[in-house]
Amino acid sequence: MTTTEIQLPKVAQTRISRLAQASGRSPAAMLRFVLRDGFDAVERSIKENAQADAEFAAGATVAHEDVMRDALNTVQQAKQAARAAA
Repeated sequence: MTTTEIQLPKVAQTRISRLAQASGRSPAAMLRFVLRDGFDAVERSIKENAQADAEFAAGATVAHEDVMRDALNTVQQAKQAARAAA
């Protein structure tokens, strides 16, 4: 990877530093995400990840196996209803 020196407006530097701190990454790492995805997408991703972490910590999640079981049951019921209606 090639290192390039760039100058950013103070507002962009502050925003990148704030995002880096919120995500636990370095400003340099955060800059790569911002350049790739844009500020809005990175901010949204960090907020969504923080919300998911909080829900997980609070036990407000559903196990994958439970979701899959319920989804399969729903599909089976829809198939049965379609057969009965035919």
